[in-house]
Amino acid sequence: MAVWLVGDVQGCDTALGCLLGEIAFSPSRDTLYLLGDLVNRGPESVQVLRRLVGYGDAARCLLGNHDLSLLALAHGLRAPHGNDTLDPVLYADDRDHLLEWLRFRSMAIHAHGLLMVHGGVLPQWDLATTLALSREVEDALRGPQLTTFLAQMYGNQPDRWSDTLTGADRMRVIVNALTRLRFCTPDGVMALKASGGLADAPAGYLPWFDVPQRRTQGVRIAFGHWSTLGYLNRPDIIALDTGCVWGGCLSALRIDGGENLVQVACEQAQVPGE
Repeated sequence: MAVWLVGDVQGCDTALGCLLGEIAFSPSRDTLYLLGDLVNRGPESVQVLRRLVGYGDAARCLLGNHDLSLLALAHGLRAPHGNDTLDPVLYADDRDHLLEWLRFRSMAIHAHGLLMVHGGVLPQWDLATTLALSREVEDALRGPQLTTFLAQMYGNQPDRWSDTLTGADRMRVIVNALTRLRFCTPDGVMALKASGGLADAPAGYLPWFDVPQRRTQGVRIAFGHWSTLGYLNRPDIIALDTGCVWGGCLSALRIDGGENLVQVACEQAQVPGE
């Protein structure tokens, strides 16, 4: 049995199929952990979802910002963006089944000695807090108030965590941290509009994983989302979004019995974006 992390697929099923061929993946034997952004920007989002649904428990998937965006779009709670490629999902005969499966995916997973998220973790959160807050969002996604949650999900404020946050503000901060975070201040103020690489941090901000004395120090964290960061493997973090849909490659890292990196090229390049 092999256990693999897979970076952001972004609707590139051809690349995903090639990658799984390269690692000789078998759903009866192996396990995949996909780090979010399963869909959008690439041309084959519906094929990606059907593939992963078919793998059952062998594919354990995080929700990224694009996956949440699909749910909001499907419920009429956001307008489509010009570079979205989600219509094949929205008009698929099995649309309802695919969306129902999607909303039952995870916001964070702790397994095999790794905390897995799509975006990042705020410095005030330890492992137990991160997992508890992720469950709050998962409960909202899976519950009867799904549309209320999705309608209130978007926005960049509040831009920092407080234990006193409640309601929509609390959920928005959790979602933004777990799916969109790149840079923050040492006290956890998020720069949600900032992108670029490590050298592009706004003044006073750091990559979230380099904040001194963050409370998840000692917990190795694997994440996607940050395509301009590329592959990064340190004792404390694994970054695995290698820009599949932006002209880069799709990456898988084996995390049992050594860390073997496998990458395949993606021919389905788009103009870079979030």
